[in-house]
Amino acid sequence: MNSDVQIAGDPLALPHLLPPVPAHPATVAGFAGLARAIAADRAAWAPLVRYDATTRWYHRLHTGPGYEVWLLSWVPGQGSGRHDHGASSGVLTVLEGELTEHTQDGPGTLSAGSQRVFAPGYVHEVVNDALTPAVSLHVYFPGLTDMPMHPSQAADSGAATAPPGVLAP
Repeated sequence: MNSDVQIAGDPLALPHLLPPVPAHPATVAGFAGLARAIAADRAAWAPLVRYDATTRWYHRLHTGPGYEVWLLSWVPGQGSGRHDHGASSGVLTVLEGELTEHTQDGPGTLSAGSQRVFAPGYVHEVVNDALTPAVSLHVYFPGLTDMPMHPSQAADSGAATAPPGVLAP
């Protein structure tokens, strides 16, 4: 009579039968490459995109060991507020449309295909100032657990800010 080990093989030898654990990025360049690879697979992310007139729409697209990937949509006028990403570094990739990023150095335009890489403590605000919707991909490593908000730059400089819906002089 045969034993289970003789029939099925050594259960401790099973790992060699499993597919290898997928490699995950270990550098900022690797995460930027991951974002470009996901961006290039439009068929995987485009059907998931939704637009919400009341708030930015977001969807966690993927998680991996120590990182996560988010898909966001922005209708005209929507913004993130001025914030940082706590202990997380990240890669922001614009997939469609155009976004404006406000930093301490002033505003900059990020068009489709643009990437912004940032380290922990990087303070910015992202806004869709265009007349068409935008879609972006965000990779955070480690995964995003904190997103502290910061006062607007106008408030930091002591300048008066107009209430929403009122144009400042």
